Amino acid sequence: MAQISWKGKRVVIIGAARQGLALARYLSTHGATVILNDRRTPQQLIKEMESLAPYQIEWVTGGHPLNILNPHPEFLFVSGGVPLDNPLVTFARENHIRLSNDTQVFMEAAPCKTVGITGSAGKTTTTTLLGRMAQAGASGKYGHIWIGGNMGDPLINYVDEMSPTDLAILEISSFQSELMTSAPNVAAILNITPNHLDRHGTMEAYTTAKANIIKFQTSADCAILGRDGPGAWGLAANLRSHLYSFGFSPLPAGQDGAYIENEKFYLRDGGKITRLPVEDHIELRGDHNRLNVLAACTIAHAAGFGAEAMLAGVKDFRGVSHRLEFIRTWHGAHWYNDSIATAPERTIAAIKSFSGPLILLLGGRDKDLPWEELAKLVHQRVDHVVIFGEAAGKIQTALGQLTPGSKPYSLTRVEKCQDAAASASRLAQPGYSVLFSPGGTSYDEFKDFEERGERFTKWVLEFSETQQ
Repeated sequence: MAQISWKGKRVVIIGAARQGLALARYLSTHGATVILNDRRTPQQLIKEMESLAPYQIEWVTGGHPLNILNPHPEFLFVSGGVPLDNPLVTFARENHIRLSNDTQVFMEAAPCKTVGITGSAGKTTTTTLLGRMAQAGASGKYGHIWIGGNMGDPLINYVDEMSPTDLAILEISSFQSELMTSAPNVAAILNITPNHLDRHGTMEAYTTAKANIIKFQTSADCAILGRDGPGAWGLAANLRSHLYSFGFSPLPAGQDGAYIENEKFYLRDGGKITRLPVEDHIELRGDHNRLNVLAACTIAHAAGFGAEAMLAGVKDFRGVSHRLEFIRTWHGAHWYNDSIATAPERTIAAIKSFSGPLILLLGGRDKDLPWEELAKLVHQRVDHVVIFGEAAGKIQTALGQLTPGSKPYSLTRVEKCQDAAASASRLAQPGYSVLFSPGGTSYDEFKDFEERGERFTKWVLEFSETQQ
């Protein structure tokens, strides 16, 4: 797709978070007439307005008035946190105003090869691993390695600095992919399981949003699909690009992809089998992280990296912040921050990575997701549960009545996240692990899961030795 000339075009951006701010800078720099809209007040947007002060941008704050779409702009850009039933979005669709977002603009402008990674779980860890592998193996193959998207900085911030010899690696959320009409050269869908149904409404709509990163690929591109679940694997039949798969399940005969045999990692491509010597160097907890490593290796191969780069990326990698992140040992218990767990499925994976006595902190805001499978696992594996936040009532209903003498042995319900940390401190004892893996989003108390994780970590680090 030809790159769009933005000079003189009137555009409206909804949402002044990091994606909207980055896009506003880019479009203004390239000559567009930019209107940036946010429902927050100017007093709440002081830092954001200061960051864009050097640019010619019109601000409309305090709501989403329809008159900013009159006269009609050529584009309405929707930031990731903005629901698609926003009145401005509805008006734009009814009046054939083009919808887009920062990821789509980046894909059209990027001069280099691109890799996009999405999935209901594991995409940040997999993207980070792939970035490490790419940086280790870039010499002689690529110029600069750029890593960002849904994690870190939006890469639209740097697209003007990129050259054709570079490689851009993006984590892509369903909020970003739902408006995409361009595809990365290498696109991976790790898994598709219930998530963000409060945004997408149905699993069909959610799957369709995820599938956009492979939908627009050509025969010159590569797609990587997780084959252990029907969500991602069910998309294999309609691919136009070359397929690689990964999973614990056997690699189908005649197909290319990665697999594990006798605890060893392998990759098969065109009948050639390559040993991937990474399994002894994985320092991440849980089978789900072994699968993330296998996924990263598969994507790295599709992007042209060898086993040595994969090994270098895995060595000494202890995970990313807020993902089963060890905080400290206090009162003899090991405390972990897994604030990234914003869906019950992620909490399930976290619980399965522990084998000893466990205290679990659950809560936040629900995303219209089922909690019953998690509740069943809690009754099997968790010793004590602390629930908090807006979703506490729904979680408590899913857990049902406790049975004396059976797990969980106690259930504590509190209002705020900090109260949950304090309650867990009274339950902690030697030999236990305390797992902060909420299963809900952070938006009932915090701006995002990172702020929630940082606060939880701060509270735990502030526990004194005399605290009871």
